[in-house]
Amino acid sequence: MLRFIGIAAAAITLTFGFAFAQSTNAPLNVVATFSILGDFAKNVGGDRVNVTTLVGQNSDTHVYTPTPADAKKIADAKLVIVNGLGLEGWLPRLVKSSGSKAVTVVATKGVTARKIEDGHSHDPADADPHAWQSVDNAKIYVTNIRDVLIAADPAGAETYRANATAYLAKLDALDRDIRETVAKIPSERRSVISTHDAFGYFAAAYGIKFIAPQGVSTESEPSARDIAAIITQIKKQKIPAVFLENVTNPRLMQRIAAETGAKIGGTLYSDSLTNEKGPAPTYIDMVRHNIKALTSALSS
Repeated sequence: MLRFIGIAAAAITLTFGFAFAQSTNAPLNVVATFSILGDFAKNVGGDRVNVTTLVGQNSDTHVYTPTPADAKKIADAKLVIVNGLGLEGWLPRLVKSSGSKAVTVVATKGVTARKIEDGHSHDPADADPHAWQSVDNAKIYVTNIRDVLIAADPAGAETYRANATAYLAKLDALDRDIRETVAKIPSERRSVISTHDAFGYFAAAYGIKFIAPQGVSTESEPSARDIAAIITQIKKQKIPAVFLENVTNPRLMQRIAAETGAKIGGTLYSDSLTNEKGPAPTYIDMVRHNIKALTSALSS
């Protein structure tokens, strides 16, 4: 299914050779499919863009159902930024129904996709869509967005380049901080249980092992055998903590914690940001919150 969705996304993706460019001083109307992409676009676009997101804060892109209002947003946009890698299975139909002339760009272009080979996928060629969980990949997202904004609005090229350069420097600093923080966690304690398999790229980049009852999509339901195996693994390996996620039901993790004695280490933010009053209103805030929560649970 994910392979089909990826093909569909590719079919609506155009290169950076745009058939349009901004001809007025009005902000460029940009639609991002979910909040993390929206944050990237705002950081690069600044005042020259008007960014709208389809999947709101604390909402799950995997199981999202578009509304008529979303079709209107797509129809009014000049540019639609999507994650790709099978995340937005509902998108091709929405774009078609909107009649939009917007250019659709896949922000993960150039990312080395992580393959799903853990038994949760029926096709080993399927890709894990959560590429933003590696800061190096987030930098690829940002440079893709920068380039597409320059192509769409050449008059703003200098602004987009300057904004992207400043933001990429912040991401470089974030990456360094994560690596320094993880290095302080004893190697034998660098394992946690999370609700769904959203942290594979983070694990590969930073050396913390994540074990998840669900697959890469929250649409899947773990079997009784999966849950029993994870409970056994926690007890055998003395995994210190389980973590909730802001886009999933907490009951499963609470059950696992109760049956194993592992403590609930808090909430990790995987697929969605929070509102301004929450702990993860931006991508950088989200990653810093997650690493702080992990460090607190695993270091003691």
